[in-house]
Amino acid sequence: MRDWSWLSSTWEPNWRSFQYFNLYRLILACLLLLVLPFPNEWTSRLHLLPSTSLYSLLFVYLLLLAGGWLASRFWPQHFNAQLSLQVLSDVVAISALIYLAGGVSSGLGLILLVSLAAASLVGQGRLVLFYAALASLGALLVQCLCILLQDADFGTVMHAGFLSAGYFATAVLARLLGQRVMANEDLARRRGIALENQIRISRRIVERMQDGVLIVTRDGEILRHNPTGAQLLSLPAEGGRLQDCAPTLAAALDLWLQGASDDSLALAGASHGELNARFEPTASSDGEVLIFIEDMGRIKERAKQMKLAALGRLTASIAHEIRNPLSAISHAGELLREEPLGAVHDRLLRIIGDNTVRLDRIVKDVLELGRQRMAQVEHVDLQEFCVSFIESLAASEHLPDGVISAEIVPGSHICFDPAQLYQVLWNIGSNALRHASRQPGAVRFQVTPGKRAGSVELHVFDDGPGVPAAVAEQIFEPFFTTHHQGTGLGLFIARELCGANGAELLLAPGDGGGHFIVSGRSDRCLLSEAKDVLAAS
Repeated sequence: MRDWSWLSSTWEPNWRSFQYFNLYRLILACLLLLVLPFPNEWTSRLHLLPSTSLYSLLFVYLLLLAGGWLASRFWPQHFNAQLSLQVLSDVVAISALIYLAGGVSSGLGLILLVSLAAASLVGQGRLVLFYAALASLGALLVQCLCILLQDADFGTVMHAGFLSAGYFATAVLARLLGQRVMANEDLARRRGIALENQIRISRRIVERMQDGVLIVTRDGEILRHNPTGAQLLSLPAEGGRLQDCAPTLAAALDLWLQGASDDSLALAGASHGELNARFEPTASSDGEVLIFIEDMGRIKERAKQMKLAALGRLTASIAHEIRNPLSAISHAGELLREEPLGAVHDRLLRIIGDNTVRLDRIVKDVLELGRQRMAQVEHVDLQEFCVSFIESLAASEHLPDGVISAEIVPGSHICFDPAQLYQVLWNIGSNALRHASRQPGAVRFQVTPGKRAGSVELHVFDDGPGVPAAVAEQIFEPFFTTHHQGTGLGLFIARELCGANGAELLLAPGDGGGHFIVSGRSDRCLLSEAKDVLAAS
């Protein structure tokens, strides 16, 4: 047998059902009051004759029912007390009607069955047995009075007993049915809450996903999407058709539905970078399709960061162990160079020295990756800065005048950390000189307005062979170099420093010679303005 005891702790008054119950009783009393004035042959089955006492009883009963309905409608408190009072009024009023109609043989006792069933459905616990006991006592008492005062047949007591048994059976059965309904309702409520919580969690997870998620119909109608998907594909907030928003993706979906393509598609050259789309079927009845949009640039950037983090931990642990032997080798080479040992030994010592310097530069560049400080952005005058930088680079490389030239419009500015801008230009300029002819005008600096409002571009040209198209996408990767003396970190560090200053380092396509562009802001930066305000105050 199933245990229903737990329902006592979860039972809640059902005021709406109680209001319907009161409304039913009110309508029934009104109909009974309206039927009585009809001709006797129409109402003879009720065994009720219109009289002052009958009208008074029905009028008082009607007032009690109206008051009970109003109380349940506008004063939803003390549920059990209100229900018990209404059941008691039913028992008293209907018992009085049974007496006026001549006893239980009139059939009016059946009206109480409906009231008891409804009260048992909305009532709590043992109260329903109390209501059945009240109705049974009323029926038996009325029948006894009819036998004593109206000379009714003594055998009708048996009819009253059967009616009382029906009251108890109705109350118990209705109570069991009500418990089952309450159990199902509570189960549905708890499952609804769990489902709603799960939907909220799933929606939150999807919204926070770094990959785009789209739910589309087989006809290409976008039903839902998360913010990342809308950002990657420039989707409207209200959805729309995939054909209008992303034609390439819509064509790939059609091919996938026809079984003519794989589950994934690379969207090279997309408006928001390199993307990858992956299709997944759903088990829904309408056959919607899940489309996952991955930002391959973000994935590559994460892989690069992981590579740099591992590199930083490695270099931090072995830099000291590498530099000490390098210092010893370099010092030993210097000592050997002081002894005249011949041309062969001089060439070998020169090889040792060059490779020692190269290894020291590699260690220094790698350590620089882990020691990048936060950019202190300032408003830099490009004309003054570039002139000073060109003089330093030319002196360091022992270049004659005119090998490095500059075309800079006076008044050009860029928002950049001066020390980091110097390092960026040094890496780019050194790389340009390595491949240039070192003739007059071999390396040229030029400043032009940027393509966007409030931006500036610093171009660095050289007359070398240029960057081959086959390696153009790899030159900014760490440790990629085409020069046997290079470390493969110069351009990578330069691009990282540009990103830290809100700028970009680009390789411009060209037919001949190298061409790099540093694109940054030229308007007043917030940090510079703050410094000016502090200086003025």
